[in-house]
Amino acid sequence: MNIMDLILLLAGVIATVFVLAPHEYAHAFVAYKCGDGTAKAMGRLTLNPIKHLDPIGFLCCAFVGFGWAKPVPVNPYNFKNYRRGLFLTAIAGVCANYIIAFVAYLVFALVDHFVFNDIITVGNGMIMYYTDGALGYLGITVCLIFYLIYAYSLSVFVFNLLPLNPLDGFRIVEACTRELNPVRRFLNDYGQMILIILVVESYICTIVGNYADWVNNFNILNYVMNFATEIIGFPIKAAWDWIFAL
Repeated sequence: MNIMDLILLLAGVIATVFVLAPHEYAHAFVAYKCGDGTAKAMGRLTLNPIKHLDPIGFLCCAFVGFGWAKPVPVNPYNFKNYRRGLFLTAIAGVCANYIIAFVAYLVFALVDHFVFNDIITVGNGMIMYYTDGALGYLGITVCLIFYLIYAYSLSVFVFNLLPLNPLDGFRIVEACTRELNPVRRFLNDYGQMILIILVVESYICTIVGNYADWVNNFNILNYVMNFATEIIGFPIKAAWDWIFAL
């Protein structure tokens, strides 16, 4: 393992903390404001990552780019308005991630623009590294941390909107449909199984893809990540790139 591998590992771990902890805090905060104090009573109304991080979800996010934290406990029957509270609590996490992505890309662009004179190029989730001694490695580390916060935030944004139980997307489905809705019942009963299959399939494709590149074409969650950074992230990149071009 060389120094760039270590930097990438460190940046991935730090980025994951800054992506997942605020996501869960946002759920707890909005649920509390909507009338449910369950999360606060259980110590989840905090930015302390130890309270939120799930070991497997943390490792998935740090090494693969998408993941999850421990779900915030919510009792929707405590909401002042059931459907409104359920919907707002469900979208709070992903909204927080998009805001974080917006700010993180700004920091990345500032360091790239003023420290590296725009020589660090980003495309298709890849970064070209340029170093010049210890300060160069420090700058690269800062750039990489904030770029991964940006990329991971967008990946978690899209990943969590998949309508599969227990993801946020399913909570949105719950808020907008009746309990006896057959699609909702299917997503509730089989969502976790589908999610596990997707994660395992992505992991296998990633490992095998190192030896047979064509296998990467079948990595479903990789398409989700590319959609997140290239499509969902386009307004963020376009806005800051336009401002820096002025």
